[in-house]
Amino acid sequence: MKRIAIVGASAAGLTAAETLRGRGWDGHLTLIGDEPRPPYDRPPLSKQILTGDRPAERVVLRSPHDLARLEADLRLGQPATALDVAHRRVHLGAGETIRFDALIIATGVTPRRLPDSDLAGVHVLRTLDDALALRAALLAGPRVVVVGAGFLGTEVAAAARTMGLQVTLVEPEPVPVRHPFGDRIGALVADLHRVHGTRLRCGTPVRRLRSTGGQVTGVELGDGTTLPADVVVMAVGSAPATGWLTGSGLSLADGVVCDAWCRAAPGIYAAGDVASWHNTHFATRMRLEHRTNAAEQAVAAAGNLLGDAIPFAPVPYFWTDQYDTRIQAYGIFPPDADLRVISGDPSNGRFTAAYGHQGVVTGVLGWNAPRELRTLRRLVVERALWTTVTDTGPCPPLAGDRCRENIRPRTLGVYS
Repeated sequence: MKRIAIVGASAAGLTAAETLRGRGWDGHLTLIGDEPRPPYDRPPLSKQILTGDRPAERVVLRSPHDLARLEADLRLGQPATALDVAHRRVHLGAGETIRFDALIIATGVTPRRLPDSDLAGVHVLRTLDDALALRAALLAGPRVVVVGAGFLGTEVAAAARTMGLQVTLVEPEPVPVRHPFGDRIGALVADLHRVHGTRLRCGTPVRRLRSTGGQVTGVELGDGTTLPADVVVMAVGSAPATGWLTGSGLSLADGVVCDAWCRAAPGIYAAGDVASWHNTHFATRMRLEHRTNAAEQAVAAAGNLLGDAIPFAPVPYFWTDQYDTRIQAYGIFPPDADLRVISGDPSNGRFTAAYGHQGVVTGVLGWNAPRELRTLRRLVVERALWTTVTDTGPCPPLAGDRCRENIRPRTLGVYS
């Protein structure tokens, strides 16, 4: 194996390259990235970069000296356009072809957009350039509408409110972050934003964007109301960046389909946001868009490429920072899981909770409780029985009891 190519030059791709070199592999290494910038960290983009608390140069993951030590052929600003599995070639946008003996795919995801949203004042947030453009727009003091109240949307809303802006957060589900955490934690996140002055329109789909002369002027909701807006941030999810793999012969279904060893085909592996693999610990297929997973899976994919043959079966870890609150979690959180408060009190802004599904603990969550949460991680690792978890505090009520005026039927609109 003389040549390895890595497509994707963000956290996962960079970590894979460093792992290969750290393990002593000294062949020809090519690192391909569609952005001209050197690899940088993405979590600060929706927080410190927007607020100005961190300059752009501080999100770069490695110095030029560290990158040079990789002795890699860096092809930055050259997106991959096609993969020829049979002839072991990656085709680049400039018409060049990169040969390989083994390949790691780490192309991440691309933001989804609402229909007819190619308007001035409408932003998505994925790249550093996206974040810098959005920050420049926010500095003008606009009225901001954030569409989508997952992690990205709630973090952007929090950053904009921290800057003193008028912010409305729109979400078709009854509460924010419902998909990862369910109704009860979502209700707490809704309250957190409301206390800090963000207006919430939960349970309300978007019908369309309004504009004048190519500039967005508002967001029309499914109930017929229009929210005035100078800046609209679309945080309506992402899609795995697999378009360049169409026709390659690889299995593509919500990402690059891999086995438990992150292998998509002989000699071809995937890591990070783009990889869909079978996690043997939870006995389920998953694809994670978490920073920690990007690095851990890149290490595993590179190691298995070199012959480790170790299943990648992590307990996922992720977090979100909003205002003065950090929410951290280990594990998975099925939509029909039970929730129990283990320590602390949700009304006091510091607690831990466990999620149980099919008789075992599948996830634990900490709200401003990092030390306690690290201890509770073992419940997920050991697949502790749900009957051993004691509920020591009241769960918050459903959001419908708190923001009834913000809930509308999900009957209209293109965002659902």
